[in-house]
Amino acid sequence: MSNIRLYDPFSIEPIGDMLHGMMRAFGSSTDAGLAFKVDVTESDKDYTVVAEIPGAKKEDLHVSVERGTVLISAKVEKASEEKQGERVIRRERYSGTMQRAFTLATPIDEARVEAHYQDGVLRLSLPKSQATPQRRIEIH
Repeated sequence: MSNIRLYDPFSIEPIGDMLHGMMRAFGSSTDAGLAFKVDVTESDKDYTVVAEIPGAKKEDLHVSVERGTVLISAKVEKASEEKQGERVIRRERYSGTMQRAFTLATPIDEARVEAHYQDGVLRLSLPKSQATPQRRIEIH
């Protein structure tokens, strides 16, 4: 199980390069420039989510939890500039919104969810909801 890899249908060379080029030509990008990584761990009492979102500001992050589905979205703006002396050789910038959504197996106590963002890392604590015991309904 330690060799789990993400399947990328465009990873076959040289077909992958050709398809990446075609996607860019049509205005879409297949690179993960605006993607972020998410780790989810589970304990008996809660789930912990750690998302690396470099370049995002705290006020540009949005987290929602509804019926066990967690949605994290962020607006990111990045700029880089390469100079030789006083002459700009290359300047790149991009801006966009990225988001991740996933559903957890156990219901979440939405009132007790905590979120902290520091140094480009978002940490969520998602307490599991107390399971209500199944009760038998009497039929009248």
